[in-house]
Amino acid sequence: MMRRDFMTRTAAILGLGTAAGAVTRGATATAAEGEETFPLTRTESEWREMLSDAEYRVMREEGTERAFSSPLHDLKTEGTYVCRGCDQALYSSEHKFDSGTGWPSYWQPIAEDAVGTKPDRSFFMVRTEVHCSNCGSHLGHIFEDGPEPTGLRHCINGVSLKFQEA
Repeated sequence: MMRRDFMTRTAAILGLGTAAGAVTRGATATAAEGEETFPLTRTESEWREMLSDAEYRVMREEGTERAFSSPLHDLKTEGTYVCRGCDQALYSSEHKFDSGTGWPSYWQPIAEDAVGTKPDRSFFMVRTEVHCSNCGSHLGHIFEDGPEPTGLRHCINGVSLKFQEA
């Protein structure tokens, strides 16, 4: 038996689905799970029209961009990081830090109600997913290994953000 056949059969037996399905949970699946509704809504075709394929995969299908691929990662200019999906202010440059992980990282959002969270049970673990509270776009995850004063690291996909210089 070839290795690929073995891996495919093993994944099917364990109920893991395809690798693509494990990496990105589609909007259809999350809607079926009874996700919360958001003040700003768009149809799938409207999202696809306004976002690139990479942006759509991350923001609407909860994917992850490649580490160190975002130009926002090394940006040190003063300003505000806003949601690419709706322009809501999410993070301030004052709260940004270099986590060494390859993604833009912040120790807190710009306002407590700017982001929402939910459990993410993918990859055989439980993490805290973070999304825009206005349009529901996936931003990244929150981890408890950040700097003081919060001790949190909001690990954010750069494709989910736009930067507005101060």
